[in-house]
Amino acid sequence: SYIGGASVSKFEEEFGDFAQVPYCIGVANGTDAIEIALKSLGLKPGSEIIVPANSFISTSEAVTNSGFRVIFCDICPETCNISINNLKKKINDNTGAVILVHLYGMPAPIEEIMDLCAKRSIKVIEDCAQAHGATSNGRHVGSFGDLGTFSFYPGKNLGAYGDAGAIVTTNGNLAERCRRISNHGRSKKYDHDFEGRNSRLDALQASILSTKLRHLNSLIEKRREIAQIYLSLLR
Repeated sequence: SYIGGASVSKFEEEFGDFAQVPYCIGVANGTDAIEIALKSLGLKPGSEIIVPANSFISTSEAVTNSGFRVIFCDICPETCNISINNLKKKINDNTGAVILVHLYGMPAPIEEIMDLCAKRSIKVIEDCAQAHGATSNGRHVGSFGDLGTFSFYPGKNLGAYGDAGAIVTTNGNLAERCRRISNHGRSKKYDHDFEGRNSRLDALQASILSTKLRHLNSLIEKRREIAQIYLSLLR
């Protein structure tokens, strides 16, 4: 009940439904979510991972801490998200994955990125730490790429009362691997298939997140209303 249990399973199911994905894995924080997602892809050591140049350090930090090489990509000044034109220039034969960030709740051009990466068999991780509730053409961010990662740091629009995070995916094999990586590489107690790590969602934080999730859409709408007041009057 303290580590895992019904509260965590309940939130994972609820947030998976909210994000329109069949699999959700609760982890200790958003940075761990990116690192675990990267490890689950089985990329060759030293692969280049493209990240936007203006994200919080956790995006690139997760890459170097996982033994890969960071390649920074310029951004589109209108959206502050990753630039498709610059991304095309940065992709090469050593590119293992692209981590795009939906910054400030603004979805990156995910459909174009997915098409571009699919042609080169490049994996895509969506860093959705600031984009709970954001959609692109009716689909929730995090549901497009191979994996999506979320932070529930207290300052997020869906924030816990401490550190917390999650990984979402439509791929059952990746989901199972992420779950094992986050729990010492095990499928059941004392049965460790490989070396993993200790990154589990706290049951108390899961309960808090389940409660706050029920109000998230209305809170996002309220933020939008306030933003429109600023935009209107500042003109």
